[in-house]
Amino acid sequence: MVFEGAIHVFGDNVDTDVMIAGRYLSLLEPEEMAKHMFEESDPGFVTRVKRGDIMVAGKNFGSGSAREHAPLGFKALGISCIVATSFGRTFYRMSVDLGLPIIECADAVAFAKQGAFGRVDTTTGEITLGGKSLSTRPLPPFVQEIIDEGGMTNWVKREAHRRGLKLQE
Repeated sequence: MVFEGAIHVFGDNVDTDVMIAGRYLSLLEPEEMAKHMFEESDPGFVTRVKRGDIMVAGKNFGSGSAREHAPLGFKALGISCIVATSFGRTFYRMSVDLGLPIIECADAVAFAKQGAFGRVDTTTGEITLGGKSLSTRPLPPFVQEIIDEGGMTNWVKREAHRRGLKLQE
């Protein structure tokens, strides 16, 4: 998949507690979660994001508490893809499971400029940030397939249907 949009830059060790405060963990609708992303650390963040924008971060993005609210909120806010040097293990897994494209690129944050144009091709691993071309390992085909389906739940439903299995509602 190819994603294009304005870049939002973050540093190292951005944890999920900063992405969405604990007091919002009772929210059930992703659209409501989206309204509170980075509310305490960057109050204007949600007003700057446009559908299709790309987040670029340093090491260990999404560390901390295992909060599905963070990837759900980003997805509902319109973030199309997240590129980081590395991700917190649980955040990475939740993002894939929820259908949020997420890719590692060691050098991306060094070339990312806030508001510049970004392009990410998760199938080839080609990334362009403000005119600088980078190459990284593309998403594995299985992960790409899950994201293409919009997340693990949709992928499982598709596979069950394909195999003639009935899922219990």
